[in-house]
Amino acid sequence: MSEERARLRSARFREQREADWLALEKLVQKAERGAAARLSFQESQDLARLYRSTATSLSVARDISLDKALLEYLEALVARAFIAVYAPQESLSGIVTKFFARSGPRAMRRSWIGLGLALVTFGLGALIGYALFMQDTEWYYTFIPAELAGGRDPAASTEFLRNALFDDGGGYAAALGTFAAMLFSHNTRVAFMAFAMGIFACVPTFLLSLFNGLTLGTFYALHDSRDLGYEAFGWLSIHGVTEIAAIIIAAGGGFQLGLAVLFPGAQSRKDALRMASKDAIKLALIAALMLFAAGLLEGFGRQLVQVTETRLMVGWGIGALWLAWFLLGGRRRN
Repeated sequence: MSEERARLRSARFREQREADWLALEKLVQKAERGAAARLSFQESQDLARLYRSTATSLSVARDISLDKALLEYLEALVARAFIAVYAPQESLSGIVTKFFARSGPRAMRRSWIGLGLALVTFGLGALIGYALFMQDTEWYYTFIPAELAGGRDPAASTEFLRNALFDDGGGYAAALGTFAAMLFSHNTRVAFMAFAMGIFACVPTFLLSLFNGLTLGTFYALHDSRDLGYEAFGWLSIHGVTEIAAIIIAAGGGFQLGLAVLFPGAQSRKDALRMASKDAIKLALIAALMLFAAGLLEGFGRQLVQVTETRLMVGWGIGALWLAWFLLGGRRRN
């Protein structure tokens, strides 16, 4: 008698809810065929609503111990519906296109506070490094390690420094190329350390950004003190505009994480950090892309372009393209 009552209860349970289950299954099948992106607004709402009601039905079915076949059907349907509702439906190419067209530049604009802090910190470091060198050249050895300097230090002659900026066939350019490669590797490590360590209340990010600015300011001051400031600025520009911007962007992502820890607002620190990481990770991806581009510019442009004015046009022209993407990308058209 109890088995018969159980079957009747199961039959009534199915009869009352089966229409919703079938409707959900139809929508799930449509999503599984790759048509999720083409669901109408109403269908999307129905998918979410029916998923929730079916999940509730599964919970009730477990509590009242309905027959095994029905439980297995509901478990499978709820699992499929969960994937249809929550799993990303875009292809890899769609995700990449969306990143470049909308989400990347929008994340940059939303992160203006962190980016501003990174820019100010780096710029401050560069100014301090320049001023300290002009006061005492010994500061050069404090901010630029000997293995990184490679002979380009206050003891080098002006002729050596000038020849190193241009390919005169004397081997100086090759030596400077080694320096540039080492500097690029150093800056890449600093960029991603500044991003990753921002979570520690911004302090490591601040120190790394400041020190990287000190290094650049000191390097430039050395050349400027020998009346080679214009030439050094051109040499740095061809790849440095993109490379330095990448460092600042990575540090900006680190500052965003640190600010979420320091000032979570009404949210818990965990929730604030989770929200901030969405844009911060996009900044890290942009920085990685720019560092890759800077590597190509450093590897090819430095050897192929030997005229300072052309170096300036190439470096700052590409910088203007990056800026246009950041400022204009992803804006809605009226």
